[in-house]
Amino acid sequence: MAEVNVNLGNRSYKIFIDVANKNIIATLMQNMKVNQKVLIISDHNVGNIYGLELKKQLQQSGFIVELHCISPGEHSKCLDTAMELYTKAIALGLDRNSTILALGGGVVGDLSGFVAATYLRGIPFIQVPTSLLSQVDSSVGGKVAVNHPLGKNLIGAFYQPKTVVIDIDCLHTLPDRELFTGLAEVIKCGVIADKNFFMYLNNNVQQILDKEPGTLTEIIRRSCEIKAWVVEQDEQESSLRAILNFGHTIGHAIEANTGFSIYNHGEAVAIGMYGAALISKYLGMCSEMTVINLKDTISKFKLPLSAPECNITELFALLYRDKKVVDNKINWVLLNEIGQVSICKQVPEDVVIRVLKEITVPNKIY
Repeated sequence: MAEVNVNLGNRSYKIFIDVANKNIIATLMQNMKVNQKVLIISDHNVGNIYGLELKKQLQQSGFIVELHCISPGEHSKCLDTAMELYTKAIALGLDRNSTILALGGGVVGDLSGFVAATYLRGIPFIQVPTSLLSQVDSSVGGKVAVNHPLGKNLIGAFYQPKTVVIDIDCLHTLPDRELFTGLAEVIKCGVIADKNFFMYLNNNVQQILDKEPGTLTEIIRRSCEIKAWVVEQDEQESSLRAILNFGHTIGHAIEANTGFSIYNHGEAVAIGMYGAALISKYLGMCSEMTVINLKDTISKFKLPLSAPECNITELFALLYRDKKVVDNKINWVLLNEIGQVSICKQVPEDVVIRVLKEITVPNKIY
């Protein structure tokens, strides 16, 4: 088992990876000294596979447990579903010492964390991410949110979990497309902070695609370490943490422009990373070879490089609805070289439009 510490003073917590002890969640909760009431939030897909077993384990340890499953998919990450969960929490009599446990992917984790952060002004919650995307990204760092029809993650908070428990066995039931989407965030970690890790990914492509346990544990561990390192220095995204948004400005716009129905998050981020690299090249910030290196890596992991379904005019407008826009200026995270990025506010519109045209021509590979 691997462990990663997220050091945030009295909000510090541990990430446990490749857990052999399947009862570790009950043990951790007993050590947290929370009360017996637990609301497990999952979706119907994950809940049917893992939810009932987890509920049984917690009940055997003396907890009073309710499992509530939502519809899978990004459409559930909204205020209407949050209201449904508030009602469930009130009916169960959850108090400030009760626990919300998020069992699922990024949608479940973000939504559950948002409910935990706002119900009774905050109650404990635990992340048990079951998709690669949520294991390496959304479960770590305390960003919780729901979507608004006009944009992704526009309603949210910073609220840290008490702990994160990652069981890589969950990845064996994960569809290939969901594995690929998580790999986009893994690639991002190497691009923004660790050239050697980026090289490791390229040297272990087949092992990763084959879900080799030791390799999966390593890429999850290192991705979590990189994210923890960034979050420890800038918990609320006032400066350094913005680098975690590499690829996300364009990516979120693609998701919104296609109604969150064509590209999943990682696929959109992959296209967004390629777009950000092209902007960087046209501004003279990185070399052509750096762009090719990133493009080839994205392709190796079966991720798309373009979104031909998007409308360029609409896509451009959506860029300015991003939550990182300040004074009508986009904080672009751009590429200097593999392992190093920087934040740039002065990107000419004609460069952005040129890149949007390039990434909306047919070039999909999955």
